[in-house]
Amino acid sequence: MNRFSFFDALWTQYLELTPQASAIQALFASNGAEVINDHVAFRTIDAPGLDLDTAVGCFESIGYTVFDTYTFPDKHLDALALCVPDDPSAPKIFVSALRRGVFNREIEALLDRLIEPANQPLTLQSFLGSYPFTKPSWPEYNALANVSEYAAWLSTMGYRANHFTVSVNHLTQFASMDEVISALKTAGYRLNTVGGEIKGTPADLLVQASTLADQVSFVFSDQHEASVPSCFYEFAQRFATEDGTLFQGFVPNNANAIFDSTARQ
Repeated sequence: MNRFSFFDALWTQYLELTPQASAIQALFASNGAEVINDHVAFRTIDAPGLDLDTAVGCFESIGYTVFDTYTFPDKHLDALALCVPDDPSAPKIFVSALRRGVFNREIEALLDRLIEPANQPLTLQSFLGSYPFTKPSWPEYNALANVSEYAAWLSTMGYRANHFTVSVNHLTQFASMDEVISALKTAGYRLNTVGGEIKGTPADLLVQASTLADQVSFVFSDQHEASVPSCFYEFAQRFATEDGTLFQGFVPNNANAIFDSTARQ
């Protein structure tokens, strides 16, 4: 599988759980704007065969290289940013992982049970919608979410694109993130307001916004069925550094708020 076939398959799979994304693309297209993907994000957990090093090996197989690292202490996460060095038009990848050994004994034991079936290392194919976990019960899901919405999301959604990201810089019919936000709100989309509708400032060289995740039905191990957050759509506007090139990294404070797009509503 090459990079192009991977992203084609990833986008198709993402739309199945995120119908808002195709509708938002249609909204932008109706204004004459071309939609370009800035980056895509994935989630995993710090466990043998599932950790960041394993994930990086998968993405290296299609030409990606790590260019920055990030930590999110209050959410118990570590993350890496990857790019294709010889192709600046390739979407960046942001992959994060839940830390282990930071929760109480009950939660750590629950995480152990959930990931026990995942006895094979991640492959590139894994990120196209695999679910190698034991399903949690409804009470277990809520126990996870009470300490980590991230962990709860991973326990139901498994491995897939957590979100794609529209490059606002390429939306030539929109002059700023403010105009994008206005169009989304007029169309009735619900936005993540943690840290404000727009996260960051031009001084940070990156401003971001996101919708709230769509909802899908999930049947838990105790046969309780409920709607849970699936995936969302993000928007990023980058600004020039001192050398005149667009900033390519990520801003931890922004990303910390973006994670909440998949919190229970």
